[in-house]
Amino acid sequence: MPRTRSSDSAQYEDLSSGGGGAPPGSLLSQLGDARDPGEMLEMTASSAGVVPDDTFTVDQAVNAIGFGRFQIRLSLITGLCWMADSMEMMILSILSPAVQCSWHISEWKQAFITTIVFLGMMLSSPFWGKFSDKYGRKTTLVLSGSFLFFYGFLSSFAPTYVWLLLLRGLVGFCVGAIPQAVTLYAEFLPVKQRGKCVVLLECFWALGACLEVLLALFVMPTLGWKWLLGLSSLPLLLFTCVCPWLPESARFHAASGQSERALATLKQLADENKRPMLLGRLTVDDVSTVRRGRIRDLLAPELRTTTLLLWFIWWASAFCYYGIVLMTTEMFELSEEDLCSAPQGWEGAEVCQASCKPLQQEDYIDLLWTTLAEFPGIFFTIIVIERFGRKKTMAVEFLIFTVASLTLFVCVKSRAVLTVTLFVCRGIISGMFQAAYVYTPEVYPTTLRSVGVGTCSGFARFGAMLTPLVAQVLIYRSPFASVLVYGAVALVASVACLFLPIETRGRPLQDTHVAESDDLR
Repeated sequence: MPRTRSSDSAQYEDLSSGGGGAPPGSLLSQLGDARDPGEMLEMTASSAGVVPDDTFTVDQAVNAIGFGRFQIRLSLITGLCWMADSMEMMILSILSPAVQCSWHISEWKQAFITTIVFLGMMLSSPFWGKFSDKYGRKTTLVLSGSFLFFYGFLSSFAPTYVWLLLLRGLVGFCVGAIPQAVTLYAEFLPVKQRGKCVVLLECFWALGACLEVLLALFVMPTLGWKWLLGLSSLPLLLFTCVCPWLPESARFHAASGQSERALATLKQLADENKRPMLLGRLTVDDVSTVRRGRIRDLLAPELRTTTLLLWFIWWASAFCYYGIVLMTTEMFELSEEDLCSAPQGWEGAEVCQASCKPLQQEDYIDLLWTTLAEFPGIFFTIIVIERFGRKKTMAVEFLIFTVASLTLFVCVKSRAVLTVTLFVCRGIISGMFQAAYVYTPEVYPTTLRSVGVGTCSGFARFGAMLTPLVAQVLIYRSPFASVLVYGAVALVASVACLFLPIETRGRPLQDTHVAESDDLR
């Protein structure tokens, strides 16, 4: 079995017996301490023919070393990235109505300001996934974060509507890489802590959304939306500055044949966590026979059902989540008479938009309350995801969202009741989205993990790209038809979650493809 080496000394310890150094004539005594770390890479039996007893994988090393200071530091860095991404997304619900009032544009042009961002994200997500699998997670995040700050800050100087669309589209293209932060984070987490830690990362997303609303509360009434765009990009500058402390994935290095870097990263992990390092050779699959980052491999027979269902689930998650985010500000803009007198079918008179109604202080405060709903949504997901599994958690949360959203069919004249209903919808769909972020990196092998998350993210952005047509256009013709669309989509997605063939709770991360039948729960 694998052995450990103290991070503070050269003495070796046998985990099973607590014994001392390697016995004379053993493989370990032949290797010696002067062996080049690059020679520690050992191929599997399929390529090398013989595998010694003292070997270990990256997953075994991460599980043996456990959770500690290294993961806490990584949580803060990736969390900052996640928070900055959240601010760029949350600003969409505030920016579009503000630009409509400032430049007197139609609701279609208003919706396209949001759509163009998600179009850039959809087109770029597969690109960033393949880029990450080829050049590394850290390189991807540093590059995208730097350009994201540049284009986000430049958006605040947009002189015309066309320039604003162009710059926000480039922002969306760069945001498409941010989900790789979750991939990097998950690959350093032990199996027992992975689900809870990835869900807790959502706290940074919720924090970013709340900060954006608070920033808008103070900036919008006095300085306007251009100042809000500029100030909202500053966390991205901070993330770019701390990127030198961001580690590269040991799994990526090992699967790419960079054994020295993989071992150095694992040694750093052991040192920072003050735990012994596993002794032996690092075992990976034969990198010469593995082609990395191919999208068509996601549709291989053993992954086809999982991939197709996940593409729809991610589409539905983003469609519903961003729909609630955007629809919240639109409902706050509409008067109680508009909400209750608007047609309840698919056809009817359009709600009057001749007079623009900017968000008031009361609107921002209620928006902050609905944004705070993401925190109880996170904690609910943490409680159920390890107890009932990923599939059931996602299915139940979609179902709760369906019931909560359909309650909006009742004419709500009380602002408090409307806020509470939107609070429940926002919280539960936020938890559902994070559960999908837990499940997806777990279900794909290392060679396809980034491209798998990337393509799922692309479908999510496609859903987010379509949702402004419902939340910002259809809602003015029939608020009830808008609600019906979101409820129906969530109900179908709930059923899709139950048909996922693999349950990943307690399942180690895979380095290669496995048959779906091997992991049925």
